Amino acid sequence: MMFLKRLGPDPHANGARTAALNGCPDIFELDSGDFAIIGSDITDAATGKLPPSAGCGPDERIVSIPRKTLVLAKVDIPDRIE
Repeated sequence: MMFLKRLGPDPHANGARTAALNGCPDIFELDSGDFAIIGSDITDAATGKLPPSAGCGPDERIVSIPRKTLVLAKVDIPDRIE
């Protein structure tokens, strides 16, 4: 697995500081064409509130990212499946 590129701006660009001042929400495209998300792990709090048609497997985690992170990444997200 290789990280190809960040989607959206670097959350620390121009000296910006994130809430934790360490990790930060981020979205990356992988060489497989899939995406990796860095966010806050909300699995324990969210699992019981998922819609009936959704589930979180034992090898999966539910993460939360700020709306701003996804909105700013929109320009970098491909429009079609390749």
